[in-house]
Amino acid sequence: MKRNEGNVDRALRMLVGIVLLLLAASGTIPPWGWIGVVPLLTGLAGYCPLYRLFGWSTCTQQPPTA
Repeated sequence: MKRNEGNVDRALRMLVGIVLLLLAASGTIPPWGWIGVVPLLTGLAGYCPLYRLFGWSTCTQQPPTA
């Protein structure tokens, strides 16, 4: 999997994921909050399958040339 998320994108995804998971675990929001695992995992991996599907990338790193 080629990285397609930039650092700011990754940080925001992880933050949103953690907040959703904490709110769901505490019962503050309904069980749908467990969906926070998705942005958390995509943020940790640096790869978003939907970005690939649409051809988007927020990653500013250029791949090394061979």
